[in-house]
Amino acid sequence: MTQAVDQHDNGSEALTADGTTSGEGYTRALGARQIQMIAIGGAIGTGLFLGAGKAIDRAGPSLILAYAIAGLVIFFIMRALGELLMYRPVSGSFSEYAREFVGPFFGFVTGWTYWLFWVVTGITEVTAAATYMTYWWDIPQWISALAFTVVLYGANLISVKLFGELEFWFSMVKVTAIVGMILICLGILTLGFSDAGDTATVANLWNDGGFFPEGIGGTLMTLQIVMFAFLAVELVGVTAGEAKEPKKVLPKAINTVPWRIAVFYVGALIMILSVVPWSTFEPGVSPFVAAFEEMGLGIGAAIVNFVVLTAALSSCNSGMYSTGRMLRDLALNGQGPKFFTKLTRNGLPLVGTTFSASLMLVGVWINYQWPGDAFNYVVSFATISGMWAWIMILVSQLRYRAKADRGELPQSEFRAPGAPYTSWFALGFIALVIVMMGIDEEARISLYAAPFWAAALGVAYLVIKGRNPDTFARKEAVAPRD
Repeated sequence: MTQAVDQHDNGSEALTADGTTSGEGYTRALGARQIQMIAIGGAIGTGLFLGAGKAIDRAGPSLILAYAIAGLVIFFIMRALGELLMYRPVSGSFSEYAREFVGPFFGFVTGWTYWLFWVVTGITEVTAAATYMTYWWDIPQWISALAFTVVLYGANLISVKLFGELEFWFSMVKVTAIVGMILICLGILTLGFSDAGDTATVANLWNDGGFFPEGIGGTLMTLQIVMFAFLAVELVGVTAGEAKEPKKVLPKAINTVPWRIAVFYVGALIMILSVVPWSTFEPGVSPFVAAFEEMGLGIGAAIVNFVVLTAALSSCNSGMYSTGRMLRDLALNGQGPKFFTKLTRNGLPLVGTTFSASLMLVGVWINYQWPGDAFNYVVSFATISGMWAWIMILVSQLRYRAKADRGELPQSEFRAPGAPYTSWFALGFIALVIVMMGIDEEARISLYAAPFWAAALGVAYLVIKGRNPDTFARKEAVAPRD
């Protein structure tokens, strides 16, 4: 353990002779197959399966355009992250890069904020999963939420290899289901079978009030939901410390972003909104389940409901994985309690995962108190905290690129195309999303909470720095700010 801490403090990512252990003490057990599916499945979750229902109600078919533009921005963000990962692949990922290129305080804020993001996302996903259970059984949401939280916590205590294998099959289920749904919708459009066969037409994309039935303003108001759907694509960066051959598998995973967005978001929405008119869908109901019910394919709706349940549990599982790693990275850098550095014999951050899972039980209480509004309450918190990680990725990449171009640091093997202009464009788009969140009454609550979180982190940083001045001084000396 001491060796792992020392190596991490020196900023290295050394491997043992057999190449299976990272310099952070983790076991490199995630292969290319698992990393690819984690990258693909990370962006397919509650935001698409459940949140899209509310977004369709607000924007109609123009939601397709919102997903396409936001997807382009996500690709710019991921290529910026890829450039940093090839410079130095570590499990601390964007927290480490913020610490190095923006300053120790921003690394501290990024690490704790991303940890909060996954705790809140875990609450969101377990809330969605509990909602899906009501499709079959009329049981209180909080009971399902409690059961799912306990089971997923137990799954995260076995091994990272098992985590990767579970995520592989979870993602495979999601991918197979969406591709199958696209093919079924395509069959209905061309062959006209099912109850929706007589009315299914691509013209549904503009016949019912036009492509922008709620105006451009309605489309802009969905940006928060759209960006929430893409949160977790950056999770592939957190796996860097436990990936086999990270400099080989991570670029391949990142380069899948354009086609998976084109197929799973844009393609899927084009299909279901062509088969079923957009005005049919309701907020809070999965549009995928609703579409199959409108088609008269009852068994199909049940299958899709099972798939979206799997997707929610998969995302919550990823949340438990990432929170433990982020807490350990903070602790290794003197920015969190030292007991979070402890690993099990299998290389798992038990204490950090346990602490995070216990906080996710707040989701059980939310589902008990406000079962109807639980999803809406937590989405906005997750969105603003997740977007902070994206902002730090882009700012860190801009500063890294400037230093590399001046010859102060080695050039990355995976340079972001179009940078720095694409990175600035992505930052501007995120700023637009934050402005729209301020206009949206439901999303505004997260902007109210953000200053309190920032103030709490500021006070905590000053206290920790006062107690460990040498730690922060050493970090600043190793990675001086511009």
